[in-house]
Amino acid sequence: MPRDLNKLLSLVDDEESYVAFIAALGNDYAEERDIERTHPPVPYIAGALGWQHGSIDAFLEAASAWGESTFDNPKLNPQGINPWQRCARILYAGKYYE
Repeated sequence: MPRDLNKLLSLVDDEESYVAFIAALGNDYAEERDIERTHPPVPYIAGALGWQHGSIDAFLEAASAWGESTFDNPKLNPQGINPWQRCARILYAGKYYE
């Protein structure tokens, strides 16, 4: 399984690859927390691996906001996109969207 989240995201096309992506996203978050135990983050910037949110509610709020804001954007939500891919993109956006 590719470690690069962008690469893994591009491979999502069914339930199995979607679940693998969710697992990788969780591992990415855990890895950032491990890094920040020894190298505390600077306040008000993204974490060591780009995470903007430190709680599940903030993460889900950001993912939801991105999903809503891109719903009618054909560049970010192209017509006919695989629904598993769209769901993975929404979750991924929770990592960085403010």
